[in-house]
Amino acid sequence: MSQDVTGLYEEFGDDRLPPGQRETSRFPVLSKSGTPSWNRDDWAFEVWGAVEEGLSFSYEEFRNLPSETQVQDFHCVTGWSKFDCEFTGVTFPTLAEAAGVRDDAEHVMFHALDGYTTNLPLEDCMREEVMFVYDYDGDPLPADHGGPLRVVTPHKYAYKGAKWVSGVEFLTEAERGYWEKRGYSNTANPWNEERYS
Repeated sequence: MSQDVTGLYEEFGDDRLPPGQRETSRFPVLSKSGTPSWNRDDWAFEVWGAVEEGLSFSYEEFRNLPSETQVQDFHCVTGWSKFDCEFTGVTFPTLAEAAGVRDDAEHVMFHALDGYTTNLPLEDCMREEVMFVYDYDGDPLPADHGGPLRVVTPHKYAYKGAKWVSGVEFLTEAERGYWEKRGYSNTANPWNEERYS
């Protein structure tokens, strides 16, 4: 059974559709450099940095972690939003608890198979709606949408949700990711239209 979290916009703004966005029924594909290849047999997801215990999961091990299904909205910085996406995966707090995040951890860097990185403050990640997703609408997440695993951040523009995510690093000081170093907003709040810094 899925949990509907599409009402989270009420925490950030008056309207479900953020300003400057248009709703689409399609799910456009955007990436920095095309879809990377991966092999189920040697794929691994790593957790490291300011944690009590570094973790490594195979594809099957990750899919066997406690999971949930949520209905979320998805907002792209290029101006489109897709409502009612059904995502299944592992919530960020579940993974953080398994790793034992240290008290001095303040920021998070997501790492992806294609070299992409994106960052968020830890407090922005420690929400049940931030998920590591492997299924979309009941089927394995398509490769062009970030399969085998992507992050979803429904309270941020979607560039904060790394596709093809391969690991998460807990940091004691802020660092900027790929697009953040290139002029995109570090905070990425859609309801404030925080697109560029």
